Amino acid sequence: MSKMINEIFNFDSTADDCVKCGKCIPVCTIHQVNPDEVTSPRGFLDLLGAYKRGNLELDKNAKDIFESCFLCTNCVDVCPKSIPTDMVIEQVRSDIADKFGIAWYKRAFFLLLRHRWLNDIAFKLGWSFQTCGFKIKADINSMTSRFNLPMLKTNRLLPSLAKTSFLNAHKENIDNGGTRRVAIFIGCLANYNFKEIGDSLLEILEVLEIDAFLAKSQKCCSAPAYFTGDFDTVDSNAKFNIAYFESFSRDVEAILVPEATCSAMLKMDYEHYFHDQPDWRARAKVIMDKVHMATEWLHNHTELESILRTKEQDTKVVTYHDPCHARKVQGVHTEPRNLVRQNYKIVEMSDPNVCCGFGGVTMQSEKYHFAEAAGIPKAAMIKKTGADIVSAECSACRMQINNSMHGAGVRTVFKNPIELIAEALKK
Repeated sequence: MSKMINEIFNFDSTADDCVKCGKCIPVCTIHQVNPDEVTSPRGFLDLLGAYKRGNLELDKNAKDIFESCFLCTNCVDVCPKSIPTDMVIEQVRSDIADKFGIAWYKRAFFLLLRHRWLNDIAFKLGWSFQTCGFKIKADINSMTSRFNLPMLKTNRLLPSLAKTSFLNAHKENIDNGGTRRVAIFIGCLANYNFKEIGDSLLEILEVLEIDAFLAKSQKCCSAPAYFTGDFDTVDSNAKFNIAYFESFSRDVEAILVPEATCSAMLKMDYEHYFHDQPDWRARAKVIMDKVHMATEWLHNHTELESILRTKEQDTKVVTYHDPCHARKVQGVHTEPRNLVRQNYKIVEMSDPNVCCGFGGVTMQSEKYHFAEAAGIPKAAMIKKTGADIVSAECSACRMQINNSMHGAGVRTVFKNPIELIAEALKK
């Protein structure tokens, strides 16, 4: 990134950098399901420039347009000038939130993300009563609504809730008899919905004889709030997490995150968010050196790959999906594949790098029709491989892909690569 962050957030200058070459159009997720020049990367940039110059009112129509981006970064990936369209859209969404407010159900959700104790209570109550309103599909940690309600249609698959969260199920310090120690940042979906991811990571660390610190005071990375424009929640959680990480970061080799979106938020977006708070930006930059996606660190800093080679081959076929926040944002894509292929046959789908269509809280609520449409081609790609398992190191992708496969009648099962690795180590 050649420009300084402060220059990037000058929408007028960033919009002028776009030469309208059109390379972004074929890869743009929203343009594939809503082929309108307005909702394309160069359309977004033109409107952002007009808004900065005072030639565009931030009305409900503009709000609708700027909230239609999936923030998949496909456009940034192919742009000859690497224009960070996603970053400027994230910034203007804060202006949208300030002007129009944030829907009550989003505010309630973000309130939970700011208070771990409140989140624990809410999810515990949710687990106790989820069978009243949902049919549980325990084999894939998912559920469908018993009733047709707004945003909760009976044909929509959602993550079910675990009885006990990952962080509450284990002690904070786990001694595996080693001379090495890492911390774990688990992420909300893996903590409350897909608990087996964290359990599997602990099993891997036990085999490697690496001690684990579960960092139980961690708060949500605040990615859902950041992508929605709730910068108050981002400011609160990010500052807390940075200060908390500083308290133990010297005592661990790394902070492992088995979630692409959470890792990208901690490692990249905290710095972007604090572009106008230099002291906090500097502190975020120090911390980010310790943050790693779990497979990336395990592949590059341990003997896990060679240990896996000594284990039996599994007959299951795996296809791998590249989360946007892993491959395009952090450059992580070979590491999980190298680890998984030691014990499983990998059959690549036609385009593993195409966005699954999750898109954040707004896309999963009032703009769900876009997310649903974007998920159809991904489900078709997975089905065509004939794979038993589709894997990705991202629970947001897991939620979206599970729902897409459910709608398309695809029987492939989703598993995080951390889960596959832990299973292989047991053989």
